[in-house]
Amino acid sequence: MFKSYLKATLRSLWKNKTFSFLNIFGLAIGIVCAGVIFLWVEDELNYDNVHLKKGRLYEVMTNSDYAGDIRTFGSTPGLAGPAIREEIPGIVNSCRMTDFSPSFLFNTGDKPVYASGRYVDAAFFSMFTIPFIEGNPATAFKEPYSIVVSQQAARNIFGDDKNIVGRRVKVDNKQEFLVSGVMKDQPENSSFRFEWVASFDLFFQQNKASLSVWANCSPLTFVELSPRADVAAINKQLYPFVQRRSKETNNHLFLFSMNDWRLYNKFDNGKQAGGRITYVRMFSILAWIILLIACINFMNLATARSEKRAREVGVRKVMGADKKGLVMQFIGEAILMAAAGCALAVLLLALILPVAGPLLGKTLVVGLGNPVHIAALLVVTLLCGLIAGSYPAFYLSSFNPVSVLKGANLKLGGAGFIRRGLVVLQFSVSIILTVCTVVIYQQIHYVKSRDIGFQKERLISIDLKGDMLNRYDAIKQELLRTGVVENIGLSDHPTLYDGNNTSSLSWQGKPENSDLVVSTRLASPGFFNTMGMQLIDGKDFNEGSTDKLSVVITAALAKKMGTGSAIGKTIEMTTDDGAPLFLTVTGVVKDYVYGNMYGTSDPVLFYNMPQVANVMYLRLKASVAPEKAIAAIEKVITAASPAYPFGYTFVDDQFDNMFQSEMLVNRLSRVFAILALIISCLGLFGLAAYTAERRTREIGIRKVLGASVASITTLLSGEFLKLVLISCVVAFPFAWWAMSVWLQQYAYRVAIQWWVFLLAGLAAVAISLLTISFQSVKAALMNPVKSLRAE
Repeated sequence: MFKSYLKATLRSLWKNKTFSFLNIFGLAIGIVCAGVIFLWVEDELNYDNVHLKKGRLYEVMTNSDYAGDIRTFGSTPGLAGPAIREEIPGIVNSCRMTDFSPSFLFNTGDKPVYASGRYVDAAFFSMFTIPFIEGNPATAFKEPYSIVVSQQAARNIFGDDKNIVGRRVKVDNKQEFLVSGVMKDQPENSSFRFEWVASFDLFFQQNKASLSVWANCSPLTFVELSPRADVAAINKQLYPFVQRRSKETNNHLFLFSMNDWRLYNKFDNGKQAGGRITYVRMFSILAWIILLIACINFMNLATARSEKRAREVGVRKVMGADKKGLVMQFIGEAILMAAAGCALAVLLLALILPVAGPLLGKTLVVGLGNPVHIAALLVVTLLCGLIAGSYPAFYLSSFNPVSVLKGANLKLGGAGFIRRGLVVLQFSVSIILTVCTVVIYQQIHYVKSRDIGFQKERLISIDLKGDMLNRYDAIKQELLRTGVVENIGLSDHPTLYDGNNTSSLSWQGKPENSDLVVSTRLASPGFFNTMGMQLIDGKDFNEGSTDKLSVVITAALAKKMGTGSAIGKTIEMTTDDGAPLFLTVTGVVKDYVYGNMYGTSDPVLFYNMPQVANVMYLRLKASVAPEKAIAAIEKVITAASPAYPFGYTFVDDQFDNMFQSEMLVNRLSRVFAILALIISCLGLFGLAAYTAERRTREIGIRKVLGASVASITTLLSGEFLKLVLISCVVAFPFAWWAMSVWLQQYAYRVAIQWWVFLLAGLAAVAISLLTISFQSVKAALMNPVKSLRAE
């Protein structure tokens, strides 16, 4: 019996090669799309799973209360880690880590190499799963100037040399460090992919003054809980932990589980409010929708071909086949076709993942050696086969053999209605994705083209290395003398990103019990001209001035200080040691955007303190080609600091990198909208071909009676175009709702325009018309004599 059914299935597939190809290829595309998404989702869900204690590891977070506006930070007081471990039951270990990744120059002779890393407590190696290739984690920081490097960093610094532990390497051309260990490279989906780690005790001694103040927050703090620890009870003890030591702060500590670091890392008013989990859920739903569209193709084509298989069903029933056997045959046929589509999909995945992975920011592989992946392929095959073959199986097996063999007309109204409904569903999804793609692109373009308060074009940043800061005046003159640089300025933080902030500012007329978060930056004379920031009141810092008490503020802070000009007003600030510091406002610049590109940034206060700068900004002349300008700048910087390799960053590239999540959504929605249309059109192409074949005699008669090619083409195309238009009516409200919800997360957002829906509708109509017209014109051009003779 099975052999008979298998022969019949293979014979049917081979006899209808076009339909079989369309089905298999459509399923393959659907499975490829879903496969890429599910591999991406799997990588996201497995983030940090390499750490064996993941379920018991927590980051200590800080909620800062600014007059009811609660903000959440990862920074904590420098003394918090050891104190928490000693005083709170249930916490068995703690580890501090710097909240920045300095890029140090490692030199072992004539091969300088940059590598970035962190300062960590020794407990880092026992809390997190960081295997050592060489060395002993327990004694890694036995000496103060010890350093542990990753496998990749070891190869970059020492080449193919073995037995690296015990060797010494000069860091930043200043201090020699002892290499005490080589740690295994962490996978891409790990939070700790550092090229080196050094002792936090060393960092603490170098910054003891600021790290010993409980009101200051700087390092990250992680804790390991005992297996039976009560997280709620620990949070209750953490809440007043800082206030008991410093009455000047409104900072409250709480635990943030490592299980949530990747997917639930967004906080709103001090509470978790989602994060990347939104994209994981959205893409997962999208993957199933794509699979559903692919399955709909099979259902459409199988039911459309039911008349041709009606006699086969009738003969089988007369020969004794029961309904159950026929159902199993047709579902088996669908599963076989799904298996073929799945096999083709695996081959296509292996070919496209090397390209698709980088677009998604990951390295993805099919991983057929993974039992989970094999099981997933089997499940997808069975689901696709069952979903796609269920209706045709029950529909075909229900035919009355007597009626079929007599040649009576089959009642295909129900099947036709379902086919039309499935076509509407397919194109509705495709149109929704098209609308979403356009709106997402508009939102990204809208934000990227907004006035951010400074000119990011032709602006580069260079990290100050070695003796560059002390020789700044000479370097500046040499750079200006090249003729490729327009302006030069210094700062302590990259302008696009968040810097230090404070709420300890006060001024005459400031309301009591009101806290205002103000970002503080250090700048040099000429910085504002270099950045293209507009000075709207007062003046810039004087060239050569060492006045540290004169400050420039942004318009938002000037507005908070009351009516009238802010120039000459005094701002009182409390220093780390509690002493008051009185600052005089000498300039006001236009507000600019940093940190959150979609919202309103905090006010900023600039100090005239270039002697502690970390970044040099250069504005290139518009008349000079960037390549020529960079070559001239490199020559000057290399001559001034020959021990450090030259490096630079274009600020507009930094700006683009701040939209990675949105760009990922835009790329995926664009690709999947196109693929959904392709899959839908494959089904439409098959249905149009079958419709034309089914109406061959009618077309012949119409041509004999004088019908033109145009009229016949219109006749055959009209039915399907009506379905696409209905799809537009169904899709538009859903697309508007989906994009309205998505845009709500952005304070600075685009309005949804009516023409977007018109564009998506016209695109769907045009693509479907091209798909249908090929078969329609082909049928209309047939010789009517041959058509009627064949009938």
